[in-house]
Amino acid sequence: MVGTFVLTFLGCGAAVALGCGEDVITHAPYTAAIVGTAFAFGLAVVAMAYTIGGISGCHINPAITLGVFLSGRMSAKDCGMYMVFQVIGAILAAAVLAGIVATDPSAVITTATGANGCTYGVTNALIVEIVLTCLFVLVVLGATAKTNGATNNFAGLAIGLSLILIHLVGIHFTGTSVNPARSIGPALFEGGQALTDLWVFIVGPLVGGAIAALIWKCIEPAEKE
Repeated sequence: MVGTFVLTFLGCGAAVALGCGEDVITHAPYTAAIVGTAFAFGLAVVAMAYTIGGISGCHINPAITLGVFLSGRMSAKDCGMYMVFQVIGAILAAAVLAGIVATDPSAVITTATGANGCTYGVTNALIVEIVLTCLFVLVVLGATAKTNGATNNFAGLAIGLSLILIHLVGIHFTGTSVNPARSIGPALFEGGQALTDLWVFIVGPLVGGAIAALIWKCIEPAEKE
């Protein structure tokens, strides 16, 4: 819950503060804001990985938790509880962020919570979220695998950097979710289209996480005797 709060608050907070998106008239992207937001999400993951990684594994994402569960690394009960508290953490973060924006009279932004959207339609958004989440969760599974040499010593850094890359690609198309909890929290406070499209950012990442688990099962190195 704490880790997902930090990820959602800092990542979405950066998106709101920097005005991540594009000009509503010219449709020109705010490149600096996009890059800044991407780094905010990635660095938040790095920070939390080295803060709570030894406590919970720092999933802070239901798609990662699903991938870990399908890979046989955790029980169904733990999987369910992780997801519940990830969503709670994201909702609390979105509530705090929405409160900050609501009390800022100088705020001139297109979204108050960093909610996701289907810029190029539902089909496009689903494809983007499935593919990007699959790649992201695959990195997580590989970097944290005990069968994959000493890579898990640098897992937090690898995962955080990969999330930066994921956002650099996905922000243009969907705002980048790859995390159902991170989308649920902001959408509840944003309402409107963000809430209507929310199912895309739940289904897409969970499907992507499941596919990543399948791929990892196919390529995972054998246990060393």
